Amino acid sequence: MDSLPEAVLIRILASIPAVDLVLVCRLVCCQWKNLVDGAALWILKCQQEGLTRAESDAENWQNFYFLSKKRKNLIKNPCGEEDLEHWGEVENGGDGWKIEELPGDFGKEFPSEEVHKYFVTSYEWCRKAQVIDFRAEGYWEELMDTTQPKIMVRDWYAGRSDAGCLYELCVKLLSENEDVLAEYKSETVTIPQDNDANWTEISHTFSNYGPGVRFVHFEHGGQDTLFWKGWYGVRVTNSSVTVEP
Repeated sequence: MDSLPEAVLIRILASIPAVDLVLVCRLVCCQWKNLVDGAALWILKCQQEGLTRAESDAENWQNFYFLSKKRKNLIKNPCGEEDLEHWGEVENGGDGWKIEELPGDFGKEFPSEEVHKYFVTSYEWCRKAQVIDFRAEGYWEELMDTTQPKIMVRDWYAGRSDAGCLYELCVKLLSENEDVLAEYKSETVTIPQDNDANWTEISHTFSNYGPGVRFVHFEHGGQDTLFWKGWYGVRVTNSSVTVEP
């Protein structure tokens, strides 16, 4: 192996699973360590697996590779397919939360055919939250502290066309001790009665948030403005939190 040209050795190493490269191969010798820590090997792996990025944007191709492979929605049960499973800190004002099938009474279909259900609020404030543990999801401390990858938050809300409603979103980045290191809080969105019932996306991207982030606290909710008994309040679905490469 010592006599192989570096370009050939990189091609051989690129065929090895990424975790083995980091945990095993980089410990073999100084040459292998330098190759595993260098950009060329990870650029090749990204090309082989269709992970593209402008080279001018890539500061660390190894981190880009791992973040791209791990990219997924960290919110569990975002569309109510499992009732209220995984949602904690539930506030059930009025008649509480309910899960309904799209499009629902006086509602519109969701822009994506993959979404079939939504959560709906009642005549007093309803709130629910999830806490995401980055370490449990495989995002290690050094990555979060040094690279500080962008954290993208998205949510979708809608009213029913015959009733007015309110909506709020609040997302916090928390430390190990649950201190708030960064926060996004939307305005209280007011949807009037006789609205078009279209679904609206709200989003926020956290970046340059500093070291120490270990958790995300995602909370949203709302109510109707007519105080009708039942479920005439804001509808929410397809919530997401993703760590971007």
